[in-house]
Amino acid sequence: MCFSAAATCTVRKTDYAFEVTNQTVNIKFSVLQDLQNLGAQNVCLMTDKNLSRLAPVKAVLDSLSKTGVRYKVYDNVRVEPTDTSFKEAILFAKNGSFDVFVAVGGGSVIDTCKAANLYASHPDADFLDFVNAPIGKGKPITRALKPLIAVPTTAGTGSETTGVAIFDFEPLKAKTGIASRAIRPTLGIVDPVHTLSMPERVAANSGFDVLCHALESYTALPYNQRTPCPHDPIARPAYQGSNPISDVWSRHALHMVAKYMKRAVRDPEDLEARSSMHLASVFAGIGFGNAGVHLCHGMSYPISGNVKTHSAKGYSVEHPLVPHGLSVVLTSPAVFSFTAPMCPERHLEAAEILGADMRQVKRQDAGAVLADTLRHFLFDLQVEDGLGAVGYSKDDIPALVKGTIPQERVTRLCPREHTEDDLSQLFEASMKIY
Repeated sequence: MCFSAAATCTVRKTDYAFEVTNQTVNIKFSVLQDLQNLGAQNVCLMTDKNLSRLAPVKAVLDSLSKTGVRYKVYDNVRVEPTDTSFKEAILFAKNGSFDVFVAVGGGSVIDTCKAANLYASHPDADFLDFVNAPIGKGKPITRALKPLIAVPTTAGTGSETTGVAIFDFEPLKAKTGIASRAIRPTLGIVDPVHTLSMPERVAANSGFDVLCHALESYTALPYNQRTPCPHDPIARPAYQGSNPISDVWSRHALHMVAKYMKRAVRDPEDLEARSSMHLASVFAGIGFGNAGVHLCHGMSYPISGNVKTHSAKGYSVEHPLVPHGLSVVLTSPAVFSFTAPMCPERHLEAAEILGADMRQVKRQDAGAVLADTLRHFLFDLQVEDGLGAVGYSKDDIPALVKGTIPQERVTRLCPREHTEDDLSQLFEASMKIY
């Protein structure tokens, strides 16, 4: 659906419409019927080494076996994927002649599978052809991809609902990605039982991604203030700016995070809380998948990409890691204090949803109130005390700013214009948050 609010782009510089794309998300356990409905003959199942031994993958393998269809498993997905790990998965997909892809895992697995499907369908494409500009060429995707079924095992990225695949671009030590509705999964199978195996810190960091997806998309630059106005609807970006429909999803996700996230982190057996956070991830994914995110995510990419020695608790990886959700949320108090003057009512509403006492709060207090509310939320969930606690110092700020600058796909949706000096101050303010 396309919603038009004004005249076409022959007479205006900002966009005049926003698009809402439909997404099928099922809540069920088995992919058996879906594979049969797709007429699958040769399936590629992608996961990671840890998940390959756990119940979610075993359940999907049981379904595959019952169909009698051929399949191959790629279990070498890297947690926080890189351009190198994407290329390894792409090569596997190109050599397999698969007609259906199934991704079982968190955002790293689903994003890797999206990229593998994309480049297997475009075997002659250069890797940078579809990567977001200015790092890549950002070419539009015009060829049909194979069906992709996403089975999320974390409650955070919402990747089962979006046309985005994120990776660390190693030459720049910063994250970038591919953004196109064409790579969005055909089907998302959301089963909260799959999330019960998440360790406490994985549940927390995944939940912080949901929190920031909701907050950033709700406070993003409105769609009718985004420039440039596309010359053709096909040129309209996947991230369009906040709009009346994305607002519904983002606001509801924020309510669910406020009610259930602490329970879901503290008690892995709390099925109601884990189920609700799984749904919140989907809702926030639909919200930001149409509206976009802004500074927390834009600044998070170099935080993850420049990691030195930090070893994240609860993750079975051998490389240094600042998990995505953690890298996003560490800057949130500073970011929302900075953006509040542009839409104070939305920042105040978010603070109230998250539990702030709004009596005697003034409009001009919006940034401080939301920032303090976030600090309390993070402190209650035992989050590291800022960037300094994950290995960064003020000496690293120039590199972090440099890694943020290419993230214009998301940073341009910040409701407040910002300079490199502003980014430096936000990173400095985020070195310690309590």
